[in-house]
Parts: sequence; C-alpha cells; structure tokens
Amino acid sequence: MENDQITNILTIALMVLGVLLFILLFIYCILFIKKRKAEKEEKKKNSVETKVKKDNSSVEDGKKSVLDFMNFYTIQDDMIIQKKSKKYLMVLQCQGINYDLMSELEKNSVEAGFVQFLNTLNHPIQLYIQTRKVNLTSSIDTYKKKLKECEDKLNKIKYQYEKMKKNPDTEQKQLNRTLFELTKQTNLYEYTKDIIRNTEMMSLNKNILSKQYYIVVSYMPESEDTALMRDDEINELAFSELYTRAQSLSRVLNVCDVNSKVLNSIELSELLYVAYNRDDSDVFGIERAVAAGYDSLYVTAPDVLDKKKRNLDKVIEQRAWEKANSAVEKARIKSQKEKDLEEEESNLDELIKQMAQIIVEQNSANLTNEIANAAIEEIKNPEDTEEDE
Repeated sequence: MENDQITNILTIALMVLGVLLFILLFIYCILFIKKRKAEKEEKKKNSVETKVKKDNSSVEDGKKSVLDFMNFYTIQDDMIIQKKSKKYLMVLQCQGINYDLMSELEKNSVEAGFVQFLNTLNHPIQLYIQTRKVNLTSSIDTYKKKLKECEDKLNKIKYQYEKMKKNPDTEQKQLNRTLFELTKQTNLYEYTKDIIRNTEMMSLNKNILSKQYYIVVSYMPESEDTALMRDDEINELAFSELYTRAQSLSRVLNVCDVNSKVLNSIELSELLYVAYNRDDSDVFGIERAVAAGYDSLYVTAPDVLDKKKRNLDKVIEQRAWEKANSAVEKARIKSQKEKDLEEEESNLDELIKQMAQIIVEQNSANLTNEIANAAIEEIKNPEDTEEDE
C-alpha cells in the first residue's frame, strides 16, 4: 500500500515537472522568436542607415574612389607614390637591342652581362612592356620649324640674287656662286617639304606600333624607421633609396649594351596616361595636356561596363536578326509546302487517272491489246463508257 502511494506521488511529481518544463520551453521559444525578430529589425535599420550614409558621401568620396581604382596616389619627384606614401616606384626606360643580328662574341657578352644583372638584384623589380601607336606629331612640328628656317633663308638668297643681277658692277663669278647657293637652298627646301608630306602620310597609318620596355623599382619605407619622420623627409628617403637602386641597375644594364634612363615626372605621367587611355592616347596626348596648362589628368577611356553593355546589345541585335530571318524562311517553306499540297489535292482525280493509266500500260504484256486499249479508254472517259452501256 505504501509502495503504491509513493509511486503515485512520484508520478504526480514527474507530471508536474513535465508541465513546468513544457511551460519553460514555450516561454523560451517565445523569447527566442522575439529576439530574432528584434535582431532582424536592427540589422535592417543599420543597413538602411549605411546605404543612406554611403549615398550621401558618394559625391564627397568620389576623388578617393578614383585614386583607389587607378592604384596610385600621386606623381612627385620622379616617383609614383602608391597607398598614401606607403609605397614608392621609380621607372627605368630601357632601349632594346637586336640580339639576332649580333655576332656570337657579342651574344656571349650580352648573356654574361644579363647573368651579372640577375645576380646583383637584391630587391624586387617588375618588367613592363607597353605597346604604343607611333605619334609623329612632335617630329612633324620640328620639321615644320626647319622648313620655316629654310624658307626664310631661301627668300633672303633670292632677294640677294635678284639684287646682284640688277647691279651692272656684279662680277659673273660672284653671280654664279650666288646662283649655286640659291639652287642648293631651293633643293633643300623642296626636300624638306617632301619629308613633311611623307611623314604626315605615315602618321595617318594607325597600325604603326612601337614597344617600350621598362623596369619598375619599388621601395616601401619601414614603419619603425619612419614613425617620427615628416612626409617630406620620407619622400627624400624614398627618392634617395630608389635613385641609388635605379643607377645601380642602369650601370649593370650597360654591360649588356642596354641603354637606360630614369623617367621624370612628365614621362611617368605619360606612361600612366597611355596605360589608362590606350584608345585615345594618340588623340589626347600628354604633351598637349601639359602644354595647355592642365594640372590634372583624367581617364578618357569608356567605362568597362558600358563597353560590355554595347557589345551585349550588338550580340542581341545580331541574334534577333538571325532568328527573324530563320522564322521567315521556315514560314516561306511551310507556305510553299501547303500550296503544293492543296494543288495536289485539287488535282487528285487527274493524278489517280494518270497513275491508273501507267499501271495498265506497265501490265499490258499480260493483256490483249483490245482489253488494254479499252481499259485505258475507260480510265480516260469513264462517263462516256457508262452512257454507251
């Protein structure tokens, strides 16, 4: 009896504990759902605030985003400064050599010099090759200046010769000498004009390309050494280190018969300008920009996404034309088949008669001529035969 009571008490206690656990679990679920809902609302609110903040600051941070995209901060003291004075670059332009036209002795000398160049490297470098369209504008301008000088000198000699001809006291020997100078200057003037004309014709050919070879030397100041230094002191330190490295490389390259020079700030600007504006660099040249007094350079190349969109539009238009032409062709073929089928159905009786006549003629060997002819006549004029009967 006592055991039954203890069992009942334990059973009731377990039931009460189960109910309490269920209630606690229910409360926990409600609190968990409320917490997740609050977190989602908070996250949504923060994302909206971030988007609004980003939209408001997009105009102000436009310059920063462009600088980040172009991967350099500024050009100063013949150096490209990256990552806000955290990395400095100096560029050596190298003159290429025609290795294939060298003798064996010269080739061995160049190879030995290149091995020496590799062995002396104690810092990272980058080799860069840039293909450019040949720009003959500066050469044409130089030729035109020379042409103007030739024209002035020619006019001066002409005037002197005409004056000597009118003077009766002029000796024939002196007159001949002046005539010879006049002829020589005239030929030089005409020759210069031909050079300018041919150079201008050559400049119209956009397929004339040249390759420029560069060695990029980098330097990253250690934060421990430059922690207490000003920005100008860091720039001087970087310039000193990079110039020493560049001159060391230049001396070693001379052993390989490769001439090199350090690019100045204008030449660095041209290098970057051509790299970011390949299509329009020959139209909007760096020299014209500097001559016009521009102190900032901008990318004139179209946006990559715009290019992709235009190419995609062309592909869509081309495929649409192909699909339309295919549909028209299929419709035309289908229409012709339907027309042939209708014509065949309209001439069904005549086609049956022709086929029956062919069958009788093919089997005439098994029939008498009279029966065969009568059968053919029956096929041709069935109504007449029925009326005779």
